[in-house]
Amino acid sequence: MTKIMFALARMIHDSIMGRLPKRYRQFFEDYPEVGKAYEAYGEAVAQAGPLDEKTRCLVKLAMSISGRMEGGAKSHAHKALEAGATPDEIRHVAVLAAPTLGFPNMMAGLSWVDAVLEDWKND
Repeated sequence: MTKIMFALARMIHDSIMGRLPKRYRQFFEDYPEVGKAYEAYGEAVAQAGPLDEKTRCLVKLAMSISGRMEGGAKSHAHKALEAGATPDEIRHVAVLAAPTLGFPNMMAGLSWVDAVLEDWKND
């Protein structure tokens, strides 16, 4: 990898890591080899099938909402925006949870999504 490519990759990595929760960043500092393995595993899974990045992000958002994982839902909503999903598409994922997970769970997911969308709008 050329020096320019390495510097660009480092800038992107640092930009993404700066937005991650403090606990997540701390884990990667404390256990860098485990962090690298985790990232490699995630990338291998992502490339194992035909879904594009935006679709993968929306699916992971749905799974996070269904698991009531607020941090994961917010992370995947943010990643979906970066992958080109619209705010309406992201909200639709949350609303789709209602018949399967129930109205209260959908409302929780929608509140997490709306928090991310509000931050995104203000950036």
